[in-house]
Amino acid sequence: MTMTEIAACLKKLDDLVWGPFLLWGLLGTGIYLMARMAFLPLRNLPWALRCAMGKDERTRTKEGEISPFSSLMTELAATIGTGNIVGVATAMILGGPGALVWMILSSLVGLATKLAESTLAVHYRTRNDKGETVGGPMYTLRRAFPWRRAGNWLGKAFAFFAVFASFGMGNMTQANSIATVLEETFQIERPLSGLILTMAVILVVLGGIGTISRVTGVVVPVMAVFYMVGAATVTFVHWRNLPSGLWMIFSMAFSPRAVAGGVGGRLVADMGSALRWGVSRGVFSNEAGLGAAGISAAAAHTQDPVRQGYISMTGVFLDTVVICSVTGLALASSGVLGRTDAGGELLTGTALTVAAFATTFGDWGAVLVSIGIVLFAFATIIGWAYQGEKAFEFLVGKSGFCILYRFAYGFMSFVGALCALDVVWNFSDICNGLMAIPNLICLLALSGEVTRMVRDYGT
Repeated sequence: MTMTEIAACLKKLDDLVWGPFLLWGLLGTGIYLMARMAFLPLRNLPWALRCAMGKDERTRTKEGEISPFSSLMTELAATIGTGNIVGVATAMILGGPGALVWMILSSLVGLATKLAESTLAVHYRTRNDKGETVGGPMYTLRRAFPWRRAGNWLGKAFAFFAVFASFGMGNMTQANSIATVLEETFQIERPLSGLILTMAVILVVLGGIGTISRVTGVVVPVMAVFYMVGAATVTFVHWRNLPSGLWMIFSMAFSPRAVAGGVGGRLVADMGSALRWGVSRGVFSNEAGLGAAGISAAAAHTQDPVRQGYISMTGVFLDTVVICSVTGLALASSGVLGRTDAGGELLTGTALTVAAFATTFGDWGAVLVSIGIVLFAFATIIGWAYQGEKAFEFLVGKSGFCILYRFAYGFMSFVGALCALDVVWNFSDICNGLMAIPNLICLLALSGEVTRMVRDYGT
Protein backbone atom coordinates (compact mmCIF):
# COMPACT_ATOMS: atom_id res chain seq x y z
CA MET A 1 0.00 0.00 0.00
CA THR A 2 1.16 3.49 -0.75
CA MET A 3 1.34 6.19 1.92
CA THR A 4 -1.72 7.85 0.37
CA GLU A 5 -3.73 4.61 0.63
CA ILE A 6 -2.61 4.09 4.23
CA ALA A 7 -3.64 7.64 5.08
CA ALA A 8 -7.06 7.09 3.46
CA CYS A 9 -7.62 3.85 5.41
CA LEU A 10 -6.61 5.46 8.69
CA LYS A 11 -8.94 8.39 7.97
CA LYS A 12 -11.88 6.01 7.47
CA LEU A 13 -11.01 4.12 10.66
CA ASP A 14 -10.65 7.39 12.54
CA ASP A 15 -14.11 8.51 11.40
CA LEU A 16 -15.49 5.12 12.48
CA VAL A 17 -13.90 5.24 15.96
CA TRP A 18 -14.98 8.83 16.55
CA GLY A 19 -18.43 8.20 15.16
CA PRO A 20 -21.79 8.52 16.96
CA PHE A 21 -21.17 5.45 19.16
CA LEU A 22 -18.16 6.92 20.95
CA LEU A 23 -19.45 10.50 21.03
CA TRP A 24 -22.77 9.45 22.54
CA GLY A 25 -20.93 7.03 24.83
CA LEU A 26 -18.85 9.88 26.23
CA LEU A 27 -21.81 12.24 26.47
CA GLY A 28 -24.18 9.59 27.79
CA THR A 29 -21.78 8.37 30.47
CA GLY A 30 -21.30 11.93 31.68
CA ILE A 31 -25.05 12.58 31.81
CA TYR A 32 -25.64 9.26 33.62
CA LEU A 33 -22.96 9.97 36.24
CA MET A 34 -24.10 13.57 36.69
CA ALA A 35 -27.66 12.41 37.37
CA ARG A 36 -26.58 9.68 39.79
CA MET A 37 -24.37 12.16 41.64
CA ALA A 38 -27.36 14.50 42.03
CA PHE A 39 -25.52 17.21 40.06
CA LEU A 40 -22.92 17.54 42.86
CA PRO A 41 -20.10 18.18 40.34
CA LEU A 42 -21.89 21.35 39.19
CA ARG A 43 -23.10 22.35 42.64
CA ASN A 44 -19.66 21.94 44.19
CA LEU A 45 -17.69 23.52 41.33
CA PRO A 46 -17.02 26.85 43.17
CA TRP A 47 -15.77 24.93 46.22
CA ALA A 48 -13.61 22.70 44.00
CA LEU A 49 -12.01 25.76 42.37
CA ARG A 50 -11.19 27.20 45.81
CA CYS A 51 -9.63 23.87 46.81
CA ALA A 52 -7.57 23.67 43.62
CA MET A 53 -6.08 27.14 44.13
CA GLY A 54 -5.66 26.87 47.91
CA LYS A 55 -2.29 27.13 49.61
CA ASP A 56 -2.63 23.72 51.30
CA GLU A 57 -2.79 22.00 47.92
CA ARG A 58 0.70 23.19 46.95
CA THR A 59 2.66 21.26 49.60
CA ARG A 60 4.32 17.88 49.10
CA THR A 61 5.77 15.68 51.83
CA LYS A 62 6.51 12.28 50.26
CA GLU A 63 9.15 11.27 47.74
CA GLY A 64 7.64 10.11 44.46
CA GLU A 65 4.47 12.12 44.96
CA ILE A 66 3.49 15.65 44.01
CA SER A 67 1.14 18.22 45.47
CA PRO A 68 -2.54 18.18 44.46
CA PHE A 69 -2.00 21.53 42.70
CA SER A 70 0.99 20.16 40.76
CA SER A 71 -1.09 17.13 39.81
CA LEU A 72 -3.75 19.47 38.40
CA MET A 73 -1.12 21.48 36.49
CA THR A 74 0.27 18.26 34.99
CA GLU A 75 -3.25 17.26 33.93
CA LEU A 76 -3.86 20.71 32.44
CA ALA A 77 -0.50 20.59 30.67
CA ALA A 78 -1.63 17.41 28.91
CA THR A 79 -5.05 18.82 27.98
CA ILE A 80 -4.41 22.52 27.28
CA GLY A 81 -2.86 22.30 23.86
CA THR A 82 -3.51 23.09 20.24
CA GLY A 83 -7.13 22.02 20.75
CA ASN A 84 -7.75 25.28 22.60
CA ILE A 85 -6.59 27.28 19.58
CA VAL A 86 -6.83 25.09 16.49
CA GLY A 87 -9.64 22.84 17.79
CA VAL A 88 -12.04 25.69 18.57
CA ALA A 89 -11.46 27.34 15.19
CA THR A 90 -11.96 24.03 13.37
CA ALA A 91 -15.16 23.24 15.29
CA MET A 92 -16.68 26.67 14.60
CA ILE A 93 -16.04 26.28 10.85
CA LEU A 94 -17.02 22.63 10.33
CA GLY A 95 -19.88 22.71 12.83
CA GLY A 96 -20.74 26.37 12.62
CA PRO A 97 -20.36 28.96 15.39
CA GLY A 98 -22.96 27.06 17.44
CA ALA A 99 -20.41 24.27 17.99
CA LEU A 100 -18.98 26.43 20.78
CA VAL A 101 -22.19 25.99 22.79
CA TRP A 102 -21.96 22.21 22.51
CA MET A 103 -18.29 22.30 23.48
CA ILE A 104 -19.25 24.08 26.70
CA LEU A 105 -22.32 21.92 27.42
CA SER A 106 -20.39 18.69 26.86
CA SER A 107 -17.61 19.94 29.14
CA LEU A 108 -20.12 20.65 31.93
CA VAL A 109 -21.29 17.04 31.60
CA GLY A 110 -17.63 16.01 31.51
CA LEU A 111 -17.18 17.38 35.03
CA ALA A 112 -18.87 14.26 36.39
CA THR A 113 -16.80 11.97 34.17
CA LYS A 114 -13.50 13.54 35.22
CA LEU A 115 -14.53 13.53 38.89
CA ALA A 116 -15.37 9.82 38.72
CA GLU A 117 -12.27 8.64 36.86
CA SER A 118 -9.88 10.67 39.02
CA THR A 119 -11.56 9.63 42.29
CA LEU A 120 -11.33 5.96 41.33
CA ALA A 121 -7.71 6.37 40.20
CA VAL A 122 -6.67 7.74 43.60
CA HIS A 123 -8.79 5.24 45.54
CA TYR A 124 -7.35 2.20 43.74
CA ARG A 125 -3.77 3.39 43.27
CA THR A 126 -0.86 1.28 44.45
CA ARG A 127 2.95 1.40 44.63
CA ASN A 128 5.45 0.18 42.07
CA ASP A 129 8.71 -1.68 42.66
CA LYS A 130 10.40 1.60 43.62
CA GLY A 131 7.75 2.46 46.17
CA GLU A 132 6.31 5.26 44.01
CA THR A 133 2.57 5.88 43.93
CA VAL A 134 1.00 4.81 40.62
CA GLY A 135 -2.58 4.62 39.45
CA GLY A 136 -5.01 5.27 36.64
CA PRO A 137 -7.81 3.42 34.82
CA MET A 138 -5.53 0.43 34.12
CA TYR A 139 -4.96 -0.15 37.85
CA THR A 140 -8.62 0.53 38.66
CA LEU A 141 -9.67 -2.06 36.08
CA ARG A 142 -7.17 -4.62 37.39
CA ARG A 143 -8.02 -4.13 41.07
CA ALA A 144 -11.74 -3.31 41.13
CA PHE A 145 -13.49 -4.51 37.96
CA PRO A 146 -16.17 -7.07 38.89
CA TRP A 147 -14.71 -9.68 36.55
CA ARG A 148 -11.01 -9.79 37.37
CA ARG A 149 -9.72 -11.53 34.24
CA ALA A 150 -11.70 -9.19 31.97
CA GLY A 151 -10.56 -6.23 34.08
CA ASN A 152 -6.91 -7.21 33.63
CA TRP A 153 -7.26 -7.41 29.85
CA LEU A 154 -9.21 -4.16 29.68
CA GLY A 155 -6.47 -2.51 31.78
CA LYS A 156 -3.82 -3.76 29.37
CA ALA A 157 -5.86 -2.51 26.40
CA PHE A 158 -6.18 0.93 27.98
CA ALA A 159 -2.44 1.07 28.72
CA PHE A 160 -1.53 -0.09 25.19
CA PHE A 161 -3.64 2.58 23.52
CA ALA A 162 -2.45 5.19 26.05
CA VAL A 163 1.21 4.55 25.15
CA PHE A 164 0.57 5.04 21.44
CA ALA A 165 -1.69 8.02 22.11
CA SER A 166 1.15 9.59 24.11
CA PHE A 167 3.58 9.13 21.22
CA GLY A 168 1.09 10.42 18.66
CA MET A 169 -1.53 12.82 20.01
CA GLY A 170 0.51 13.80 23.06
CA ASN A 171 3.84 14.27 21.31
CA MET A 172 4.25 14.00 17.53
CA THR A 173 1.21 16.07 16.52
CA GLN A 174 2.18 18.74 19.06
CA ALA A 175 5.80 18.73 17.84
CA ASN A 176 4.56 19.10 14.28
CA SER A 177 2.46 22.11 15.29
CA ILE A 178 5.48 23.70 16.96
CA ALA A 179 7.74 23.10 13.96
CA THR A 180 5.10 24.40 11.56
CA VAL A 181 4.45 27.70 13.34
CA LEU A 182 8.18 28.31 13.94
CA GLU A 183 8.87 27.76 10.26
CA GLU A 184 5.99 29.91 9.02
CA THR A 185 6.35 32.75 11.52
CA PHE A 186 10.06 32.86 12.37
CA GLN A 187 11.56 30.98 9.38
CA ILE A 188 13.23 28.42 11.65
CA GLU A 189 13.96 25.22 9.73
CA ARG A 190 12.17 22.10 10.93
CA PRO A 191 15.28 19.99 11.68
CA LEU A 192 16.64 22.73 13.96
CA SER A 193 13.38 23.28 15.82
CA GLY A 194 12.94 19.49 16.10
CA LEU A 195 16.42 19.08 17.57
CA ILE A 196 15.95 21.87 20.13
CA LEU A 197 12.53 20.54 21.09
CA THR A 198 13.86 16.99 21.50
CA MET A 199 16.63 18.15 23.81
CA ALA A 200 14.19 20.20 25.89
CA VAL A 201 11.75 17.30 26.19
CA ILE A 202 14.43 14.81 27.22
CA LEU A 203 15.86 17.19 29.83
CA VAL A 204 12.43 17.59 31.41
CA VAL A 205 11.14 14.01 31.25
CA LEU A 206 14.39 12.46 32.51
CA GLY A 207 13.69 14.14 35.84
CA GLY A 208 10.45 12.21 36.23
CA ILE A 209 7.20 13.49 37.70
CA GLY A 210 9.02 15.86 40.07
CA THR A 211 10.66 17.83 37.26
CA ILE A 212 7.59 17.60 35.03
CA SER A 213 5.34 18.99 37.77
CA ARG A 214 7.74 21.87 38.52
CA VAL A 215 7.90 22.86 34.85
CA THR A 216 4.14 22.59 34.33
CA GLY A 217 3.52 24.53 37.55
CA VAL A 218 5.22 27.51 35.89
CA VAL A 219 4.43 27.03 32.19
CA VAL A 220 0.69 26.29 32.49
CA PRO A 221 -0.37 29.41 34.43
CA VAL A 222 1.91 31.68 32.39
CA MET A 223 0.77 30.38 29.02
CA ALA A 224 -2.92 30.39 29.99
CA VAL A 225 -2.82 34.01 31.20
CA PHE A 226 -0.70 35.11 28.22
CA TYR A 227 -3.11 33.65 25.68
CA MET A 228 -6.32 34.67 27.43
CA VAL A 229 -5.17 38.29 27.75
CA GLY A 230 -4.49 38.37 24.01
CA ALA A 231 -7.83 36.76 23.08
CA ALA A 232 -9.76 38.94 25.54
CA THR A 233 -8.13 42.03 24.03
CA VAL A 234 -9.38 41.01 20.58
CA THR A 235 -12.91 40.65 21.96
CA PHE A 236 -12.71 43.97 23.81
CA VAL A 237 -11.54 45.87 20.71
CA HIS A 238 -14.52 44.46 18.78
CA TRP A 239 -17.01 44.73 21.64
CA ARG A 240 -19.65 46.26 19.38
CA ASN A 241 -19.79 42.98 17.46
CA LEU A 242 -20.10 40.86 20.61
CA PRO A 243 -23.92 40.89 20.95
CA SER A 244 -24.43 39.82 17.32
CA GLY A 245 -21.64 37.26 17.71
CA LEU A 246 -23.28 35.75 20.79
CA TRP A 247 -26.67 35.66 19.04
CA MET A 248 -25.09 33.88 16.08
CA ILE A 249 -23.43 31.30 18.38
CA PHE A 250 -26.56 30.43 20.36
CA SER A 251 -29.02 30.56 17.48
CA MET A 252 -26.91 28.28 15.27
CA ALA A 253 -26.39 25.79 18.09
CA PHE A 254 -30.05 24.71 18.02
CA SER A 255 -31.18 25.54 14.49
CA PRO A 256 -32.17 22.75 12.03
CA ARG A 257 -30.36 24.74 9.35
CA ALA A 258 -28.86 28.21 9.65
CA VAL A 259 -26.78 30.57 7.57
CA ALA A 260 -24.55 32.96 9.47
CA GLY A 261 -24.44 36.55 8.37
CA GLY A 262 -22.71 39.70 9.52
CA VAL A 263 -19.74 38.75 11.68
CA GLY A 264 -20.25 35.11 10.66
CA GLY A 265 -19.76 35.55 6.94
CA ARG A 266 -21.70 32.91 4.97
CA LEU A 267 -21.19 29.83 7.12
CA VAL A 268 -23.90 27.18 6.75
CA ALA A 269 -24.50 24.68 9.56
CA ASP A 270 -27.20 22.74 11.40
CA MET A 271 -27.70 21.44 14.90
CA GLY A 272 -26.38 17.99 13.99
CA SER A 273 -23.03 19.26 12.74
CA ALA A 274 -22.76 21.72 15.63
CA LEU A 275 -23.35 18.87 18.09
CA ARG A 276 -20.95 16.50 16.34
CA TRP A 277 -18.03 18.91 16.11
CA GLY A 278 -18.70 20.64 19.41
CA VAL A 279 -18.70 17.42 21.42
CA SER A 280 -15.73 15.85 19.60
CA ARG A 281 -13.55 18.96 19.80
CA GLY A 282 -14.63 19.49 23.42
CA VAL A 283 -13.48 15.99 24.34
CA PHE A 284 -10.28 16.53 22.37
CA SER A 285 -9.71 19.69 24.38
CA ASN A 286 -10.40 18.52 27.96
CA GLU A 287 -10.09 14.70 27.55
CA ALA A 288 -12.91 14.01 30.00
CA GLY A 289 -13.76 10.33 29.60
CA LEU A 290 -10.47 9.31 28.00
CA GLY A 291 -9.02 8.42 31.41
CA ALA A 292 -5.45 9.69 31.09
CA ALA A 293 -5.97 12.44 33.70
CA GLY A 294 -6.47 9.77 36.36
CA ILE A 295 -2.83 8.76 35.96
CA SER A 296 -1.66 12.23 37.01
CA ALA A 297 -4.31 12.47 39.75
CA ALA A 298 -3.02 9.25 41.31
CA ALA A 299 0.44 10.82 41.81
CA ALA A 300 -0.94 13.50 44.15
CA HIS A 301 0.02 13.44 47.82
CA THR A 302 -3.42 13.06 49.35
CA GLN A 303 -5.43 10.62 51.43
CA ASP A 304 -8.74 11.96 50.13
CA PRO A 305 -9.74 10.46 46.74
CA VAL A 306 -12.94 12.48 46.35
CA ARG A 307 -11.25 15.81 47.15
CA GLN A 308 -8.54 15.08 44.59
CA GLY A 309 -11.27 14.06 42.14
CA TYR A 310 -12.89 17.45 42.59
CA ILE A 311 -9.55 19.22 42.09
CA SER A 312 -8.93 17.24 38.89
CA MET A 313 -12.47 18.05 37.76
CA THR A 314 -11.70 21.77 37.70
CA GLY A 315 -9.32 21.14 34.81
CA VAL A 316 -12.31 20.51 32.52
CA PHE A 317 -13.85 23.84 33.52
CA LEU A 318 -10.61 25.81 33.12
CA ASP A 319 -9.67 24.14 29.85
CA THR A 320 -12.94 24.31 27.93
CA VAL A 321 -15.41 26.62 29.66
CA VAL A 322 -12.77 29.32 30.23
CA ILE A 323 -10.01 29.07 27.61
CA CYS A 324 -12.02 27.66 24.70
CA SER A 325 -14.80 30.18 25.34
CA VAL A 326 -12.31 33.04 25.23
CA THR A 327 -11.05 31.76 21.86
CA GLY A 328 -14.57 31.34 20.51
CA LEU A 329 -15.66 34.84 21.54
CA ALA A 330 -12.56 36.34 19.92
CA LEU A 331 -13.35 34.52 16.66
CA ALA A 332 -17.04 35.46 16.76
CA SER A 333 -16.51 39.16 17.52
CA SER A 334 -13.56 39.81 15.21
CA GLY A 335 -15.51 39.13 12.02
CA VAL A 336 -13.12 36.53 10.60
CA LEU A 337 -15.58 33.60 10.61
CA GLY A 338 -16.46 32.81 7.01
CA ARG A 339 -13.44 34.65 5.60
CA THR A 340 -11.61 32.95 2.73
CA ASP A 341 -7.97 32.79 1.73
CA ALA A 342 -6.41 33.72 -1.61
CA GLY A 343 -7.55 30.41 -3.08
CA GLY A 344 -11.16 30.89 -2.04
CA GLU A 345 -11.04 28.31 0.76
CA LEU A 346 -12.51 29.07 4.17
CA LEU A 347 -9.95 30.03 6.77
CA THR A 348 -9.80 27.47 9.57
CA GLY A 349 -7.48 26.21 12.30
CA THR A 350 -4.39 28.27 13.05
CA ALA A 351 -4.92 30.55 10.04
CA LEU A 352 -8.35 31.59 11.33
CA THR A 353 -7.05 32.37 14.84
CA VAL A 354 -4.14 34.33 13.36
CA ALA A 355 -6.60 36.35 11.27
CA ALA A 356 -8.65 37.15 14.40
CA PHE A 357 -5.58 38.34 16.31
CA ALA A 358 -4.39 40.31 13.28
CA THR A 359 -7.55 42.44 13.40
CA THR A 360 -6.25 43.84 16.69
CA PHE A 361 -2.49 43.32 16.72
CA GLY A 362 -1.70 43.54 13.00
CA ASP A 363 1.37 41.55 11.95
CA TRP A 364 2.10 40.85 15.61
CA GLY A 365 -1.05 38.72 15.68
CA ALA A 366 0.77 35.83 14.02
CA VAL A 367 3.61 36.15 16.52
CA LEU A 368 1.27 36.07 19.52
CA VAL A 369 -0.65 33.04 18.23
CA SER A 370 2.60 31.26 17.36
CA ILE A 371 4.01 31.81 20.85
CA GLY A 372 0.74 30.55 22.31
CA ILE A 373 0.84 27.39 20.18
CA VAL A 374 4.48 26.70 21.09
CA LEU A 375 3.80 27.05 24.82
CA PHE A 376 0.55 25.08 24.72
CA ALA A 377 2.00 22.29 22.59
CA PHE A 378 5.20 21.97 24.66
CA ALA A 379 3.16 21.75 27.86
CA THR A 380 1.05 19.00 26.28
CA ILE A 381 4.17 17.06 25.32
CA ILE A 382 5.65 17.01 28.81
CA GLY A 383 2.28 16.44 30.46
CA TRP A 384 1.59 13.38 28.32
CA ALA A 385 5.11 12.07 28.98
CA TYR A 386 4.23 11.04 32.54
CA GLN A 387 0.87 9.57 31.59
CA GLY A 388 2.36 7.54 28.75
CA GLU A 389 5.27 6.39 30.91
CA LYS A 390 3.00 5.01 33.63
CA ALA A 391 0.93 3.18 31.00
CA PHE A 392 4.18 1.73 29.61
CA GLU A 393 5.27 0.72 33.11
CA PHE A 394 1.95 -1.08 33.65
CA LEU A 395 2.52 -3.12 30.47
CA VAL A 396 6.14 -4.11 31.12
CA GLY A 397 5.75 -4.50 34.88
CA LYS A 398 9.09 -2.91 35.81
CA SER A 399 9.79 0.76 36.44
CA GLY A 400 13.44 0.30 35.44
CA PHE A 401 12.46 0.02 31.78
CA CYS A 402 10.88 3.47 31.84
CA ILE A 403 14.22 5.09 30.97
CA LEU A 404 13.83 3.52 27.50
CA TYR A 405 10.39 5.08 27.16
CA ARG A 406 11.73 8.52 28.12
CA PHE A 407 14.42 8.52 25.44
CA ALA A 408 12.02 7.07 22.85
CA TYR A 409 9.50 9.74 23.77
CA GLY A 410 12.07 12.49 23.24
CA PHE A 411 13.06 11.00 19.87
CA MET A 412 9.41 11.03 18.78
CA SER A 413 9.40 14.81 19.17
CA PHE A 414 12.08 15.03 16.46
CA VAL A 415 10.19 12.61 14.19
CA GLY A 416 6.97 14.55 14.69
CA ALA A 417 8.62 17.82 13.74
CA LEU A 418 9.67 16.39 10.36
CA CYS A 419 7.05 13.86 9.27
CA ALA A 420 3.80 14.27 7.37
CA LEU A 421 1.07 15.04 9.84
CA ASP A 422 -2.03 13.39 8.37
CA VAL A 423 -0.94 9.77 8.96
CA VAL A 424 0.34 10.48 12.47
CA TRP A 425 -2.72 12.51 13.39
CA ASN A 426 -5.23 9.88 12.25
CA PHE A 427 -3.36 6.98 13.88
CA SER A 428 -2.95 8.76 17.20
CA ASP A 429 -6.55 10.01 17.11
CA ILE A 430 -7.67 6.39 16.70
CA CYS A 431 -5.63 5.34 19.76
CA ASN A 432 -7.02 8.31 21.66
CA GLY A 433 -10.57 7.18 20.94
CA LEU A 434 -9.94 3.49 21.60
CA MET A 435 -8.39 4.43 24.96
CA ALA A 436 -11.76 5.81 26.04
CA ILE A 437 -13.66 2.53 25.57
CA PRO A 438 -12.07 0.54 28.47
CA ASN A 439 -12.29 3.66 30.64
CA LEU A 440 -15.99 4.17 29.96
CA ILE A 441 -16.66 0.48 30.66
CA CYS A 442 -14.81 0.89 33.96
CA LEU A 443 -16.77 4.00 34.91
CA LEU A 444 -20.13 2.38 34.16
CA ALA A 445 -19.23 -0.84 36.00
CA LEU A 446 -18.10 1.09 39.11
CA SER A 447 -20.64 3.91 38.85
CA GLY A 448 -22.50 2.74 41.93
CA GLU A 449 -19.37 2.75 44.07
CA VAL A 450 -18.02 6.11 42.93
CA THR A 451 -21.48 7.67 43.21
CA ARG A 452 -21.74 6.56 46.85
CA MET A 453 -18.28 7.98 47.55
CA VAL A 454 -19.18 11.36 46.06
CA ARG A 455 -22.64 11.59 47.64
CA ASP A 456 -21.35 10.54 51.08
CA TYR A 457 -18.62 13.16 50.83
CA GLY A 458 -21.13 16.00 50.34
CA THR A 459 -19.36 19.38 50.22
